[in-house]
Amino acid sequence: MGGFLAALPIITILTLIWLKIDKASSEKISNHAYYTFWYVLPTLPMFLIFPKLNQKFDFWPALTICITGTILLFFLFGYLSGKFGIKLL
Repeated sequence: MGGFLAALPIITILTLIWLKIDKASSEKISNHAYYTFWYVLPTLPMFLIFPKLNQKFDFWPALTICITGTILLFFLFGYLSGKFGIKLL
């Protein structure tokens, strides 16, 4: 149950509500949701790799490796998505 609750995009939902209350345009709200989807994809491998690294290394080195890998994946994903007409960076 904890994993399910952690997987809920609480911050994104609150941001969408905040944008609506702040009277942001529908386009701005839609863009936020659209780009959130694309930016989540490069973070997913971290959740698969971290448990294995955490068994092999201490917590902080495992987390540092995952964060570094995620940053690299962001740039790689941004570059590759640009090849398909999705401009993220």
